[in-house]
Amino acid sequence: MSTVLIVDDSSTIREMVLDLLIKHGLTVVQASDGVEAKEKIQASCPDIVVTDIIMPNMNGYELCRWLKNEPKTKDIPVIMFTTKSEEFDRYWGLKQGGDAYITKPYQPEELLETIHKLLKK
Repeated sequence: MSTVLIVDDSSTIREMVLDLLIKHGLTVVQASDGVEAKEKIQASCPDIVVTDIIMPNMNGYELCRWLKNEPKTKDIPVIMFTTKSEEFDRYWGLKQGGDAYITKPYQPEELLETIHKLLKK
């Protein structure tokens, strides 16, 4: 069973995504910001990370750069999952190392499909 780390400062978003992913057979770990996510990743690497961008302490861009620059975590797929919907935001998120970019509000099917696609790589 694959493990997904959801990183979002909104507990409502985390719970919604948690429920969706558990219903589809995935194990889910949660973090409320990049600092907490980094600690959880160092303790046990997830198979994929779904991260918001705008968060306190360490934002999603910083988390993604850290993940992609660490030898142990550089191959973990990262989905940027955010309300930032401008074309530049998408460009910048992927430039930081993100493997996919999904804007909120989101379609649950799109999130699931993207997670499964990246896990198969």
